[in-house]
Amino acid sequence: MQEISSQRDVLIAQILPIVEKLFQDNNLYQLKLDKQEMIEMLVNMFGQFTPEEMKAITEHELTRRIRKILTLEAVSGTLNELTPEQIAIFDAAVEGK
Repeated sequence: MQEISSQRDVLIAQILPIVEKLFQDNNLYQLKLDKQEMIEMLVNMFGQFTPEEMKAITEHELTRRIRKILTLEAVSGTLNELTPEQIAIFDAAVEGK
């Protein structure tokens, strides 16, 4: 149990500063995402890797992956917020009409 806890602490220590910086630099994340919720999700997601696999990921690569995940999370609910008229415009644009 101690090993799992310390592995989680290591993940938090790796992920937290990256998420803090990305949130600081991106208004979309600030508006659409709950930072603590995202940190928890990322820790759980990256917790599926072994400690060795995590060590093999460079900070630059980890930042890139986290940025992509946060962007996907931020825009995934955007279509749900559109009015029926906006959805019709979106659908027409996607279909090339």
